Amino acid sequence: MNAVVSRLINDESGFIVSAELVLIGTVAVLAMVVGLSEVSFNINNELHDIASAFGAMNQSFRANGASGHGGQSSGSNFGDQHDFCDGGSLTSVSPNGGEQ
Repeated sequence: MNAVVSRLINDESGFIVSAELVLIGTVAVLAMVVGLSEVSFNINNELHDIASAFGAMNQSFRANGASGHGGQSSGSNFGDQHDFCDGGSLTSVSPNGGEQ
């Protein structure tokens, strides 16, 4: 029994393979962390671009009145006000086409 235990303690044939696998695994995990960090950063940039595009949309409208054959409509309009969440480089456009 002592001979078997002594042989197992002195056996190092699998040590090199295990150390190489640990090194390769460590490098692979570090590469994945860096890659996922870049993916996360780029997704956040794209979502910011999409949010800026939605914030820059002109939400104002104008419907001119119409009349004819005994009926008429007075029309309506709406002007979008600058909100706190809108970007600083946003320009609002009035319903008749001029910038404000």
